[in-house]
Amino acid sequence: MLIQNILKLVAVIIFLCVPSISHANDDAIPYGQNQAVGKYAQINGINFYYEIYGDGEPLILIHGNGDSIAGMTAQIEYFSKKYRVIVADSRGHGKSGLNIDHLNYEQMMEDWNGLLDHLSITNTHIFGWSDGGILGLLLAIKYPEKINKMAIMGTNLRPDQTAVQPWAKPMLEDAVREVEEMIAKKDVSKDWAIQKQLLKLVMTQPNIETSQLHKIKTPVLVIAGDRDVIREEHTIEIFQNLENSQLAILPGHTHFAPAIDPISFNELLRAFFEKPFTMPSTKDIMTPH
Repeated sequence: MLIQNILKLVAVIIFLCVPSISHANDDAIPYGQNQAVGKYAQINGINFYYEIYGDGEPLILIHGNGDSIAGMTAQIEYFSKKYRVIVADSRGHGKSGLNIDHLNYEQMMEDWNGLLDHLSITNTHIFGWSDGGILGLLLAIKYPEKINKMAIMGTNLRPDQTAVQPWAKPMLEDAVREVEEMIAKKDVSKDWAIQKQLLKLVMTQPNIETSQLHKIKTPVLVIAGDRDVIREEHTIEIFQNLENSQLAILPGHTHFAPAIDPISFNELLRAFFEKPFTMPSTKDIMTPH
């Protein structure tokens, strides 16, 4: 089944490609399942599950569609050495509740904002991967004062073929049909209703106007792979409509760069978060003063 293959692919990539995890080591921290630190917050009518690691300046890590805290393992382990890393399962993902018939990014963004309020975080860095980047952009549009710097990876403003590679839509449509077949069969091996919502979410949303990006003044690092599911011209469109932004198109990389090459990827994020933000102009450098 296509939907099963998609879910397995994501799991295998995360499991095999994060060198910092020792899967044979019983002492490895079970991110996303850590009973020692895992907590729930009552936010917008759901139990919102989160974990916190490390001390220092806050850094929010937001996972992608169909993923969970565990998908950010490489980033948690790297950044928790210096930052207070806050990770959570977005609504309808992992251990967090759903309580809605049609998932939408605006509600999911408000859940994350509710977590910031719950933790009394008034200013933070954010890294959002895929759907996490969409949620980061929406947070920066509505609550700009809460974000210091933000990095987004493989993010889109709309679900059409001007933003997403043309092969993605038929693949998702096939996956939806398979999920609907499992629902019709009353299969209970997975929560197929949630899987359908997650698929519909990426097929019909987001719908962010480029003019909305003009509200974002915080520094943003816009990242994608040159073999991403997001079209490279769309990534450039996002970059060009953010007033204070830098662009990184990763050579030879896919949508899964944060897990496949976490060492290089995390170093890229670290440099962005730690160095003073600049937008040097070649013209300015070449113009005599």
